[in-house]
Amino acid sequence: MEVNNENKALAPFSCQFSPQVPELLSKLNCTIAISTYQAGKLVFISSKDEDSLIQLPRNFNKAMGIAEDFENQKLAVACKDEVILFKNSSELANYYPKAPNKYDALYMPRITYHTGAVDIHDLSFGSNGDIYAVNTLFSSIIKLDENYSFTPVWTPPQIDKITSEDRCHLNGMAMLNGKPKYATAFNNGNTPQSWRDSITSSGVIYDIEKNKIICSGLPMPHTPRIFNDELYVLLSATGELVKIDTDKGTYDVIVKVGGFVRGMSLHKDYLFIGLSKLRKNSSTFGKLDFAKHANQAGIVIVHLPTKSIAGKINYLNSLDEIYDIHVLKDKKRPNILNTLNDDYKDGLTLPQTTFWKRKKE
Repeated sequence: MEVNNENKALAPFSCQFSPQVPELLSKLNCTIAISTYQAGKLVFISSKDEDSLIQLPRNFNKAMGIAEDFENQKLAVACKDEVILFKNSSELANYYPKAPNKYDALYMPRITYHTGAVDIHDLSFGSNGDIYAVNTLFSSIIKLDENYSFTPVWTPPQIDKITSEDRCHLNGMAMLNGKPKYATAFNNGNTPQSWRDSITSSGVIYDIEKNKIICSGLPMPHTPRIFNDELYVLLSATGELVKIDTDKGTYDVIVKVGGFVRGMSLHKDYLFIGLSKLRKNSSTFGKLDFAKHANQAGIVIVHLPTKSIAGKINYLNSLDEIYDIHVLKDKKRPNILNTLNDDYKDGLTLPQTTFWKRKKE
């Protein structure tokens, strides 16, 4: 799916972008991956040339958190009731029957964790290949394995029972040294959906190791991430990227992006931040005062050293809400196959070789 800035009849997932974005992605040698639960898609955005972008949308049922194990060339995607683990095969990519020699990576499904509909938000690989996730419905950080739907590894200190009540809307997780270090939530409540009472002013950040709140009174915090040994968080209700002083419990605004910000990924000096267009009929966000200002969906690119906006991608249709953003480095044109059709069954990988099934004449 090609995308450019010319005025044409709007194809699905049409977008406009700053002129410098394609060249920037090319120079960074990367592709942007975004998840949208609203459209049920994982979308790869790549540079086609210095003037245009190209997209590859794949269907995933309620796509949420994206995680990558770069060293082992693995990708994981959280969906409605499962987490799917993919493994890249550049060899299969080279001979992909529908487009040989077109893609430099091809993520093939290898393992599916059947978690049930537990509303997984953030997802991350840890040490030793462990996969950690934020289980929002059960107010806990969990680990995935083959023995259980999920294994809880931490709950906020006020949560006295692991139950399916979304008590504090635990949503974000920042990793340090292969383990969850910080978590964000909309409040520190301990009753079913208590966070809805003061959603724009009761957000908190937990230090998981110390098992305590280190920052409070935040306007809907999402996407905690550690960059350059410092903690950054998106404040969705105010459209701000902030840096947290984890000792004082205060924060500094790095960039005022505007709109509803959620999902971010750093590659070199550039931070890619997701923007969502909030639906008026949204039971969670639609009636809030700030929702009328959340009228664009897309990506804002921030040059972190100068705290300046380096480019934007704005969607014109099809996509309203972004959950996660992840930059795939050293991937100029990747592909991924889902499990909703049979294409992936034709590609076989062995330790020393790969095969594509030959079609019958």
